[in-house]
Amino acid sequence: MRTVYLLTAVAALGGLLFGYDTAVISGAIGFLKIKFQLSAAMTGWAASSAIFGCIFGAMAAGWLSDKFGRKQVLLGTAVLFAVSAIGAAMPENLTQFTIFRFIGGLGIGAASMVSPLYITELAPARIRGRLVSYYQLAIVIGILVIFFVNSLIQNAGDETWNIEYGWRYMMASGVIPAILFLVALFFVPESPRWLTKEGRDDDALKILIGINGTEQANIILEEVKATLHEEQGTLRELFTGRFQKAVWVGIFLAVFSQIQGINAIMYYAPEIFKAVGAGTEAAFQQTVIIGLINLLFTFVAIYWVDRLGRKSLLLLGGAGMAISLMMVGFSFYFGWTGYGLLLFILLYIGSFAASYGPVTWVIISEIFPIKMRGVAMSVATFALWVAVYLVTQMFPIMLEMVGPAGTFWIFGAMALLSFGFVWARVPETKGRTLEEIEKSW
Repeated sequence: MRTVYLLTAVAALGGLLFGYDTAVISGAIGFLKIKFQLSAAMTGWAASSAIFGCIFGAMAAGWLSDKFGRKQVLLGTAVLFAVSAIGAAMPENLTQFTIFRFIGGLGIGAASMVSPLYITELAPARIRGRLVSYYQLAIVIGILVIFFVNSLIQNAGDETWNIEYGWRYMMASGVIPAILFLVALFFVPESPRWLTKEGRDDDALKILIGINGTEQANIILEEVKATLHEEQGTLRELFTGRFQKAVWVGIFLAVFSQIQGINAIMYYAPEIFKAVGAGTEAAFQQTVIIGLINLLFTFVAIYWVDRLGRKSLLLLGGAGMAISLMMVGFSFYFGWTGYGLLLFILLYIGSFAASYGPVTWVIISEIFPIKMRGVAMSVATFALWVAVYLVTQMFPIMLEMVGPAGTFWIFGAMALLSFGFVWARVPETKGRTLEEIEKSW
C-alpha cells in the first residue's frame, strides 16, 4: 500500500505544477500591466495565454499517452514546465511572454488529464476516489506555495523594482518544482494498463504485484486483458448511443466547475483587494490567506467524499458558492470593504475547495465506461480548460463593462445554474463499482 501512495505522490506533482504555474500569474499580472502598458483585453490575454495552451495540451494528451505511455507524456510536461518558467522570466515584450506561457500551458493541460488518469490506473479500487482527490490537493498546495513565493518576492523591493524585476523572479521560480517533478518521474513505473495494451504483460504484472499482492495482481491482469478489446472508444462514439448522457454530464460538470469564477479569484486576487483600497503588501497577504483556506477545505472534501457522497458535496458546496458570490457582489455595490469582503471571498473559496475542486476530478474519472474513458476524459478536460480560458480572458473586460458587483453577480447566477444541473443530472456514485456506474447509464 505504501508503494501506491508513493507513486500517487509523484504523479500528483503534476497537479502541484498545475496549481503553481497557473496561479503564479496572480502576483505578476499587476506589474506586467504597468510594465507593458496593457489594456483590459491585453491584461486578460497575459493572464490567459497559459490557459490557451492548456486547451491544446488537454486535446493532445489522450492520444499521446495512448501512443507513448502515461509516464513519457508526464516527463514531457515536466520539460515544458521548465522551459516555460525560464522563458517567461526573460521577455522583452508581451508577445515573448505569452509564447512561453503558452508552452507552459501545453504542459499544464496535458498533466491535468494524464496525472489523474495515471493515478486511476494504478490505484486499488477501494481507495481510488481518495487518491484522485489527492491530485486536487496537490493543485491546491501548488497554488498556496506560489502565493507565498509571490508575497516573499514582492516584499523584496519597492514597486519600481517589482515592475522591472520582481515579476521575472516569480515566473522563474517555477523551474524548481519542474526539475523536482522531472527527476522524480525517472523512479516511477509506467502504467500497468498501458503496458498490458502494448503486450508487456510480465512488466505489468510486476508492477501490479508491488501494489496489490500476487493473488490480486493476477486477477487484475486478467480483467485488464479481457477488457482490452473494448479500449477502442472513438470521438464519434462519445456522442452517440447509450453513454452520451454520461459524456454530457462530464462536459457540463467540468464547465460549471469553472464558470463560477474560481480562477478569476485565484489569478486576480491581489488586484481585487487593491481595487478596494488594500495596499500592495496587504493584498498579497490576503491572497496567501485565500491559499490557506483553499488547502484546509480540500481536506474536508477528501474526508467526506466517500462518506457523504459526491453529489451531496457538490450541492452543499454549490449553495455556499452561490450565496457567497452574491454577497461579494453586494460588498462591492455598497462599498463594504476590508474584512467583510475578505470573509465572503473566503466562504466562496472554502465552498469550492470542499466540493467542485476535487469532486469534479473524481466524478469525471468514474462515470465514463471503460471503452471510452481515456477519450472521454480528454474531451471533458478540454471543455474545462476552454471554460478557464474564457473566464480568465473575460474577467478584466467584465470589470470594465459591468463593474465588480455585476461581475460577481454573474458568477453567482452561474453557481445557481450549476446547482440546478447537479440536482437534476449528476448521479451519486458513492460506494458503487465502476461496473455498476456503467450499467446505470
